[in-house]
Amino acid sequence: MKRIQKSFISKDLSKKMVFIVGPRQVGKTWLAKEIAKDFSNPFYLNYDHLEDRKIIHNENWLPTIDLLILDEIHKMKNWKNYLKGIYDTRPENLHILVTGSARLDIFRQSGDSLPGRYFLHHLLPVSYKESSFSRKFTIDHIIERGGFPEPLLAESPEDATRWRNQYAESLIRYDVLDFEKIHNIRAIQILFQLLRSRVGTPVSYKSISEDIGISPNTVKKYIQILEALYIVFKVTPFAHNIARSLQKEPKLYFYDTGLVQGDEGVRFENFVAVSLLKHLCYLHDTKGVITRLHYLRTKDGHEVDFCLVENEQAKLMIEVKHSDSNVSRHLYYFNKRFEIPGVQVVRYLRKERMNSKIALRKAENFLMELSI
Repeated sequence: MKRIQKSFISKDLSKKMVFIVGPRQVGKTWLAKEIAKDFSNPFYLNYDHLEDRKIIHNENWLPTIDLLILDEIHKMKNWKNYLKGIYDTRPENLHILVTGSARLDIFRQSGDSLPGRYFLHHLLPVSYKESSFSRKFTIDHIIERGGFPEPLLAESPEDATRWRNQYAESLIRYDVLDFEKIHNIRAIQILFQLLRSRVGTPVSYKSISEDIGISPNTVKKYIQILEALYIVFKVTPFAHNIARSLQKEPKLYFYDTGLVQGDEGVRFENFVAVSLLKHLCYLHDTKGVITRLHYLRTKDGHEVDFCLVENEQAKLMIEVKHSDSNVSRHLYYFNKRFEIPGVQVVRYLRKERMNSKIALRKAENFLMELSI
């Protein structure tokens, strides 16, 4: 399946080192090897492989290599200084591509020794628009299977379900434990299952801690680990003061829509959330726009599902509905008070229209207009 970011990553490789980050099994290694086909002498190394690890430590690759792909290198001690060293001393013909399923963009923030040496690209699950460039799937198909290549392309729903069961188990049993030492693995397993049924609702660390029997700080820590491993992502209420926004209750969504346990409306909302996040990451990665995905909420109960923020300015608010063609009163409220453009995205809508500056859009049409 064609991934749209290939051309942008290839272009950036001619300028700097490139990081590709994203969820496990989303297609990062496949994309890296597709990019490698455009080079004369590429070389792929995975830090999880013992023999590759030795080569990495000793830098034992031939001087004729023109593309060096380093996978899971963040698991190496002092990996940032290592990359700095090989980048600064590389021959002119050597391009460097780094991939990983944990948040390299978080790891690099502490004592960053790589400023000005790399571009960052997020590879997220296949979107409705992206699927149209090769094999156009229906929205229902992507929601049911999720946007990860293997279940999306699986021959049967049973094969997709078997993949997901194994995927969910390996995320907790291997990825989480490999990322950080967890003394209560049972608690994070319960948290993972609990979050699957609380998608799109404000998360109270205190309430969850009481359900599981651990402290609120431990709940927060475990959720941060799930975020770092690209299992869930957080959407916080928008405020001009970002610090205030982060103190309010977030909503959580899964990168893999197939993991969501809920009705059709909840699963559709998660699907739209991933699509919007993918759109914003694209704007940030390719155009340098500072982007955030938030939701809107007031103390008196007005709430809108999503708000796209670019360079700290609210650009568009989005309410997601499965079949309701009546414009949400909350969209009217925020539009009238703050003059934020609004759209109501409806999964099943007979006719698109404008109602007092609020657009009602069919999901297919709205999603096709996103960047990717």
